[in-house]
Amino acid sequence: MKRQIIKIDDEKCNGCGLCIPGCPEGALQIIDNKARLVSDLFCDGLGACIGNCPQGAILVEEREAEPYSEEIVMQNIMKAGINTIKAHLKHLKDHGEMRYYAQALEILKDHGYDIDELTREETMACGCPGTNAQVIEPKAEANVKHGPLQSELGQWPVQLTLINPAAQYFDNADLLISADCVPYAFGDFHQRFLKGKVVITFCPKLDQDLERYIDKLAQIFTLHTIKSVTIVRMEVPCCGGTEVILQKALERSGKMHFVKINVISVDGKII
Repeated sequence: MKRQIIKIDDEKCNGCGLCIPGCPEGALQIIDNKARLVSDLFCDGLGACIGNCPQGAILVEEREAEPYSEEIVMQNIMKAGINTIKAHLKHLKDHGEMRYYAQALEILKDHGYDIDELTREETMACGCPGTNAQVIEPKAEANVKHGPLQSELGQWPVQLTLINPAAQYFDNADLLISADCVPYAFGDFHQRFLKGKVVITFCPKLDQDLERYIDKLAQIFTLHTIKSVTIVRMEVPCCGGTEVILQKALERSGKMHFVKINVISVDGKII
């Protein structure tokens, strides 16, 4: 069957092992000094390990793979202890995988685990802080401006799926690549980042055809002279895929660019 599953670039992987804690399912192991996907059955394809890779060696792709098996995963996870079990349960719940979550609880119950104890809400490091529910308190208004704010959007469309790589507005453009969530988190997005730039937006976590995104960006760099490139993305690990996609596009186009990277916290600060 075809499904989302991780892919590891052996040439980029340096065997640091930072991806391992982000995969409570045990799909990754360090073998011969490289991260390896040891079984399709263990990989849920949600990409929690992506943001932990400093080399950008991990992507999520759609390919033929064995169906993910919660039963087999749980046999592996129970051996690792209570903290790994809790991390796995939170991982499933945070990503809305309630069918697998229910299956996991049934398996644990059959093995005599205290379900109430395991499901008690607490902060657990599952490698997916981007899905943690948070309430962001409104900030005190400063320098209040009267009247509607001016949009600085200079082109349409903005979503990479819809963009034509040959569009003339890319000629001599200052290019802004923005993760989808950034304009919602950063209140001054238009003035601070968008003004005077051509913007492309996408989500490296939830969008499906990342290979097509790489190809489209590569076409833009091939067909046009780009004056500058700026990335603005969220602090959550999965959003690091924005940088990986751009890097691969530049490599494919044979172009080199200095890239300015801005990271936004979930409470709207530049970090």
